[in-house]
Amino acid sequence: MAHAFTPANSSKPGPNQPELNSEAIWQARVNLAACFRMAARYGLEEGICNHFSALVPGYDDLFIVNPYGYAFRELTASQLLVCDFDGNVIAGDGRPEATAFYIHARIHKALPRAKVAFHTHMPYATALSMTEGQPLIFAGQTALKFYGRTAVDENYNGLALNNSEGDRIAAAIGDADIVFMKHHGVMVLAPTIAEAWDDLYYLERACQVQCLALSTGRTVVPVAPEIAEATYRQMRDGDTESARLHLEAIKRTLDAEEPAYRS
Repeated sequence: MAHAFTPANSSKPGPNQPELNSEAIWQARVNLAACFRMAARYGLEEGICNHFSALVPGYDDLFIVNPYGYAFRELTASQLLVCDFDGNVIAGDGRPEATAFYIHARIHKALPRAKVAFHTHMPYATALSMTEGQPLIFAGQTALKFYGRTAVDENYNGLALNNSEGDRIAAAIGDADIVFMKHHGVMVLAPTIAEAWDDLYYLERACQVQCLALSTGRTVVPVAPEIAEATYRQMRDGDTESARLHLEAIKRTLDAEEPAYRS
């Protein structure tokens, strides 16, 4: 299901290679590695086919992404790649997975606000992407975190193996932060790694309880729109700090139980 990416122009970076050894860049690597490891614990990944990316701090044309061929539970901060938008690997060993490049590079290029992009086939959100109508019903409190923030990419075209498909996906996102990709999976976009992690985790929880509610065969009743909107705004008021603390919590857990993610 996955394919290594080979750029049309595979030339190595020239002598003006960017400086990638700052503390901010290393911290981004550590934070991203923590998200990979914890996503694996929660079963939010699928084999070696899913990918997380983040723009390199201080650069708007380079991004950090996982290398092809590794499960999330294996990844460490130093294993992550830095790529440019042409697919050249600026730092790291290996290559990105092909759809990781075509989806993430085009989204980061087309949507500068999307400094972080997490793409998974996590089971409950993906199951809802396969159903008729809007995937997420705003019926549970956790779901209200995403009220007014979702889009649906209705036009599944198979694997994203070229720039035009990456551009099509980017165009379908519009102003959304959460994209249900029909017949495929989900994409979470955020300004920080912490906020992307927080959204990814709570999105799957919202989708899980919706699937459980639907399994009863009883009607799932949405929250009234005006209350849903007000609750979303209450949540957003503290979301940035809550997301930061959530990421710190998962790093403390990993530090105690599998600290190798920092290596």
